[in-house]
Amino acid sequence: MAKRHVERRLAAIMATDVVGYSRLMEADETRTVRSVRHLQSSILGPKVAARGGRIVKLMGDGSLVVFNSVVDAVDCAISLQSRLETRRKNQRVDFPLILRIGINLADVVIEGEDLLGDGVNIAARLEAAAEPGGVCISDLVHRQLNTGRRSDFLDGGEISLKNIAHPLHVWHWRDAPAIRPSAGSLARPTSIAILPFEYLGGSPDQAILSDGITEDVISGLARFRSLTVIDARSSFRFRDKHSDLDEIGRKLGVTYLVVGSLRRAGERIRIVAQLIEAASGMHLWSERYDREVQDMFAIQDEVTQMIVSTLVGQIENADVRQALRKPTTSLVAYEFYLLGLAHIRSYGEDDNQHALTMFSAAIERDPHFGLAHAHLALAKIALNGYANSPSDVLDEALALARKAVALDEGEGGCQRLLALIHVNRREFELAERHYRRAYQINPNDANTLVQMGGLLARRGKLDEAMEWIDEGFRLNPFPPPWYSAALGNALYLVGRYEDAAAALEELPSPGPFTYARLVACYAQVGDTIATERARAQLLELCRNFSTDDFIRRGLLLERPEQLDLFRQGLLKAGLPP
Repeated sequence: MAKRHVERRLAAIMATDVVGYSRLMEADETRTVRSVRHLQSSILGPKVAARGGRIVKLMGDGSLVVFNSVVDAVDCAISLQSRLETRRKNQRVDFPLILRIGINLADVVIEGEDLLGDGVNIAARLEAAAEPGGVCISDLVHRQLNTGRRSDFLDGGEISLKNIAHPLHVWHWRDAPAIRPSAGSLARPTSIAILPFEYLGGSPDQAILSDGITEDVISGLARFRSLTVIDARSSFRFRDKHSDLDEIGRKLGVTYLVVGSLRRAGERIRIVAQLIEAASGMHLWSERYDREVQDMFAIQDEVTQMIVSTLVGQIENADVRQALRKPTTSLVAYEFYLLGLAHIRSYGEDDNQHALTMFSAAIERDPHFGLAHAHLALAKIALNGYANSPSDVLDEALALARKAVALDEGEGGCQRLLALIHVNRREFELAERHYRRAYQINPNDANTLVQMGGLLARRGKLDEAMEWIDEGFRLNPFPPPWYSAALGNALYLVGRYEDAAAALEELPSPGPFTYARLVACYAQVGDTIATERARAQLLELCRNFSTDDFIRRGLLLERPEQLDLFRQGLLKAGLPP
């Protein structure tokens, strides 16, 4: 049997680890795994390669990297942490990953693809001793740096490291970010989150009803300006999780939580709802409702009314009636509508077609269901390329969205989706009018805030645009991916190209138009390596890419100077005109 090649040499070893990885996996396993893979392939890998390092091992949430010099290792670590801090600032949420990094200098044994030796263990212990977002280096590493770089580190003295016999003198990067407290530390007296109602017993495919009740209670509460209501997308991240309620309250930034359950047996439904003070766990109110299935919407009305009464006291009867409006009287239509929502929010190849089918079925069961008409309009343009849809599809979508508003004038979601149709028809004045109307109806709809911010950016109202987008991220601290697209576009237009790229990199399934934006961002920053990588990915997806075609079809911008700004970035990257 051939012997494996063994190499001994002096090397700088960098160990990294994701802070709170187990907690993140518990909260959202799929998104955590995707984010770690993105970190490793799109950020860590290029940073290491640019400084001549080699990734020896990837270990789920951590990595082991070897460099020929401590200067390269330290420069890579600081560059990596600085980049991640930029991403955290841009995303307005605590989900972008936080790393600890440790660096040691030692003789190591390189055997095949593995790295062995006590120096490797010490690097791992230094990583554990680092602050979140920080870099911890050994004294030996510190002494190898030049005077300027040494001043970037604070003396951490001698510390004892786990399973290391002797104390070690360490240094900490002085500019490590003070990781901001999660949104939960900013709780407001009248802020509330409704956690997904638990479905108990019966056919699993009926559990969608409990999700529907949860979303409708959120929608009802969100119409009251005196409440800050967390978006459903963020609340639903805590489905089936066993976190303490005070921890959930801190993560979501709320004082009050509503928890509940639904049990369906034949034609009977039992709903239990509880209002809880998150920090103390004190139950402020609870109620049980036993009803026939056909009374389900009356139950939702009662739950909403009781929660609001407990939190904000006396509310005018007219406002209560507005919050207790029913989306449909047909349970079957409602179930089709919920299935449509599940598809329109997903990114599968056939999801838009399935969404269109479900919304059409909902309308067949209830022709007066306004939200189903509005979402059918969205599904039609999504299936046909949004703004690039044929004119007859855009006309049909506009007619559906207008009908939705006529059927349900007081539903903010209908107004918002009508505005979105106008955006894709490049009718920006009408779009802004309907977004403002949607906001008047429901000021706590984070989707309206972010979409409105995106529109204002397209219209050149950049300062106001960022205010709307910031508020949308605050109300929805665990946002859907498309928020990043709106944020990235706005940041590019204000000239924050590196920040714009960091936002766009969050999109899970980038297409040609996203890669084109990334190319423009990198080119404007002057990052030639990233520019070439994104350019190659773009041309692989779209071999006949044309800058003029992208400007015409891929950008919904009102001002000529904004179009020129994108054209400048694309041409600077060497893309064909």
